[in-house]
Amino acid sequence: MSILEKYKPAVKKRNLLFIAGCVWSFAGCMLIFRGLLVLIPLHHYLFLELLIALVVGICFYVFLFTKISKKHITRISLIKVDYPCFFSFFNFKSYILMAVMISAGITFRKLQLVESEYMYTFYVSMGIPLLLSAFRFFIAGYKNVIQI
Repeated sequence: MSILEKYKPAVKKRNLLFIAGCVWSFAGCMLIFRGLLVLIPLHHYLFLELLIALVVGICFYVFLFTKISKKHITRISLIKVDYPCFFSFFNFKSYILMAVMISAGITFRKLQLVESEYMYTFYVSMGIPLLLSAFRFFIAGYKNVIQI
């Protein structure tokens, strides 16, 4: 047994689904919270902005995030080892994508490339599908199934 294998932070495959659900919940809640912190005090067109965010968020969920979360649930379920690494709830490509998205969000915000009302409406829009996808991970972990 190699030293890396001996000390790797291993968890049951089922727990990876719960870990993924927690990570996606955290990201979704953080985006929604950050967006609302800016949008509520502005309250120019709060109802309209929230309605737009909800519609866009649900569309992102239906057309993109259901496929992504299903792919991750299937990938986790098909991992060959009983106790995979704690960090294998994402594959390498997903970690890269997450880093790019976080970097882009920070860059857009710091350089003020987009008006803050639009930026934070988009934050809420992106938080919604992340949160909805998190529920898919929790359900899959609870049911301990390959696909939902």
